[in-house]
Amino acid sequence: MPGIRAALALALTAPLTLTAPFALAGRAAATDRYTVTALKFTVRAGGRDCAVDADLYRPAGVDRAHPAPAVLATNGFGGSKSDGSTDAIGRTFARRGFVGLVYSGLGFGKSGCLISLDDPDIDAAAASGLVNFLAGTRAAADGTRADFVTLDAKGDPRVGMIGGSYGGAVQLATAAVDHRVDALVPMVTWHDLAYSLDPNNSVRGGSVPGVFKWQWTNGFYLMGETQPLTVPGLDPTRINSLGCVHFVSKACALIRTLNSGSYPAKVTADVLGYAHSVSPVSYLHRVKAPTLLVQGQADSLFNLNEATATYRTLKAQGTTAKMIWQSWGHSGGVAAGELDLGQGDLESSYVGRRIAAWFDRYLRKRTNVDTGPAFAYYRDWIADPARTYATADQLPPLDAKLYLSGDGKLVGDRAKVARGSREYTNRPVPTSHSENSLSGMTGLPDPAPYDTRGTCLGWTGAPLTRTTDVVGAPRATLKVVSPAARRVQNSGDAADNLVLFAKLYDLAPDGTGTLVHRLVAPVRVPDVTKSFTVTLPGIVHRFAKGHRLRFVIAASDDAYTGNRGVKPVTVVSSPQDTGVLELPVVEDESHRA
Repeated sequence: MPGIRAALALALTAPLTLTAPFALAGRAAATDRYTVTALKFTVRAGGRDCAVDADLYRPAGVDRAHPAPAVLATNGFGGSKSDGSTDAIGRTFARRGFVGLVYSGLGFGKSGCLISLDDPDIDAAAASGLVNFLAGTRAAADGTRADFVTLDAKGDPRVGMIGGSYGGAVQLATAAVDHRVDALVPMVTWHDLAYSLDPNNSVRGGSVPGVFKWQWTNGFYLMGETQPLTVPGLDPTRINSLGCVHFVSKACALIRTLNSGSYPAKVTADVLGYAHSVSPVSYLHRVKAPTLLVQGQADSLFNLNEATATYRTLKAQGTTAKMIWQSWGHSGGVAAGELDLGQGDLESSYVGRRIAAWFDRYLRKRTNVDTGPAFAYYRDWIADPARTYATADQLPPLDAKLYLSGDGKLVGDRAKVARGSREYTNRPVPTSHSENSLSGMTGLPDPAPYDTRGTCLGWTGAPLTRTTDVVGAPRATLKVVSPAARRVQNSGDAADNLVLFAKLYDLAPDGTGTLVHRLVAPVRVPDVTKSFTVTLPGIVHRFAKGHRLRFVIAASDDAYTGNRGVKPVTVVSSPQDTGVLELPVVEDESHRA
């Protein structure tokens, strides 16, 4: 099975390795507004000397007598300084009068060393070396010095960072190890890679390994491993002779363990510990730079819950933070009127204007600039681009409850819960489909979501008497009966624990069901003898009048690994003891962006 999955992942991800080159005319390319100079650096990172390939964007008129703040950025996974969105960051901010330094992350483009998953001791150390260049305290390989960047103190440049996904987490890592960084805009990135790649959405499931997200994980693994085959003349520091070809050994061990047929075994705690260590969850307490988090609603890789966890942590420790839930993420393209980094136009989109204001406030120190509300979210049911974002001072609370009735209904009154029991069972092969995780990037077809009869249970509400807007992460409290799982769940191997997938559908009056953003909540149940709570992925969705909500638990999902062995599951309901679905419902739309 791992071999089949790896082969499929390679087929899916091959197109993702292609990036658009950015040609430079000689040593420096110039426009009437800025110059672009290709630079090379050698930085010390993780005990090794690593080559870094970068481009310096210098606005016209910026010099030692007229310095400007700087913006530092790097690529998403599989990209380089020359791909469209990364290069556009340099161009966009240079046109706005900022010094731009855009570089290929370690292990990508023409930069050296191995892929280390934005490790603060490696990738952040490399970025910190580039901050030294912007401070004027070190030169590039050709002797170029940046003596034209605004300084807050000797050796302390005024610098912000921006970028998405892999280029997002590195910002938080850099700010954790280098407090000279003044402002961050991490986009569509992770809070905890252990959750991203091996999620357990059970609130009490922290001590229990999750459910391996094999499609996404293997897609990015193959993208990294094929670099030596797709990029000619690689720096020899990018070849690892110990296990993986192109990743650091600990990342290799993580991916191989997740793919092993024996996963999850008792030893996985140490392996997942590495995923925690290279994630913001482990070092956010050291991040002090004002942070504008931008996360995508259409994202099954890094869902809205990841940004929410980062946001709440930063706010709780007193770090200035705001959050935007935009439309696009790893699972969906840019909606009309939304920020497109590749176009380089900030003023024409709500998110772009918020980013521009963030850097004006914290890099240009324009204290009168309004950086916007604490929380904003895109609404795909609004046609007017000027009104697509709603705003709030805080995330909506879970203020609506529905109960899981024994007759398969979702009811709003516990007293109306019918007594009854219903059963499903898993099969040796996946029987539910939410998405082909990489289809949005590759263009490959993706069948509509489905659940096979007998392998899932659903509860359906009555037709809604008014539109209902859900903004946030729904939560379900469940109790299941599974003698087969109960017999083996204390075997010492967490693979024996019951696995299920919770999800929320929107049913139209004609019976057509829509899996909201094709998102699911994988759960490895800690203990089937006790009730457990599941946090579903955050959503922003309007359930129209006349539509019905349908809550489903399924035995499998073909984008994830599933149960070991056949484990029938029964759900028993009574008015005194039944499952509960809680929803963050927003009713007042009067406050708009």
